[in-house]
Amino acid sequence: MKVKALSIGMTLAAATMLAGQALAFEPTRPVEFVVASGPGGGTDNFARTIQSIITKHKLMDQSMVVLNKGGGSGAEAFLYARKNEGDPNKLYFGTNNAYLLPHVAKLAYSMEDLRPVAALAFDEFLIWVKGDSEYTTPAALIEAAKAKPNGVTFAGSQSKDTDETLVALIEQTTGTKFKYLPFNGGGEVGVQLAGGHVAANVNNPNENIGQWQAGAVKPLCVFSDKPMAKGEPVYDGKGWGDIPTCASSGVNIPSYKMPRTVWTAAGTPDEAVTYYSDVLKKVSETPEWAEYIKKTSQTGDFLAGQPLQDFITTSEKSTVGVFEAEGWLVK
Repeated sequence: MKVKALSIGMTLAAATMLAGQALAFEPTRPVEFVVASGPGGGTDNFARTIQSIITKHKLMDQSMVVLNKGGGSGAEAFLYARKNEGDPNKLYFGTNNAYLLPHVAKLAYSMEDLRPVAALAFDEFLIWVKGDSEYTTPAALIEAAKAKPNGVTFAGSQSKDTDETLVALIEQTTGTKFKYLPFNGGGEVGVQLAGGHVAANVNNPNENIGQWQAGAVKPLCVFSDKPMAKGEPVYDGKGWGDIPTCASSGVNIPSYKMPRTVWTAAGTPDEAVTYYSDVLKKVSETPEWAEYIKKTSQTGDFLAGQPLQDFITTSEKSTVGVFEAEGWLVK
């Protein structure tokens, strides 16, 4: 009887294990990587880097196809997610635009149409001025704006987006008023500053590094709670780690970062979200990813699950406060 009971127990255990294996998620067809930006931008490069790492290290059995849907500042991609509710074979790549866009524009999607999977990197933001600018410190730039409201120009990407939000936050924090000029992207914004057509911008490192290497622009401070990582000198013996934080330089904004995020559509099974989170975690641990983070001067920090949800909640709340003060919230 003991032998028979043992045999039955082993059979049940095997059946349970097989059932668990059957429930484990695997993509059933090529996975779409839907990018909430046009080709060639930072979010597009982010997605294609992940795609290449997954392919190289065979982290998924299915192939991946990158699909750009950048219309409406990225809203096109998230509307596509709503139309494909519950489809576990699609991932959506964006930034904080996923949860901020519905606050400033009337759109046919909301955060309820998305499920966060992971954040793999964060873009830092800096105050940049022309290489030969009279402004050598953030305080000098702030004082000039106070002396001449709307007379000092800040360039940025898009309107009511990440760049203009930061400029508005600077104004609210320091009691200044800048003239904000929106352009189509960080590359164009960098050209405008290098050419002396604007006084400053708040580009992330990768968007201005070429102009800094040429001495056409210079950084004044970084919106981070600590200096950026040390590295090779970029220009005139100075590198990213030599840039002071804005909070220590008279602009009391301890941190301002843009997450590079991955989402699925609402209704996607939990096991699929876990599967993709695990795959992306493996991506973040590869030497290729470390090289990408170094090359783009981003901050590598993997978030998933509750830590990611906590970050989104905090980020959304603080940013919506800026929107409200500026009168940008949609009614």
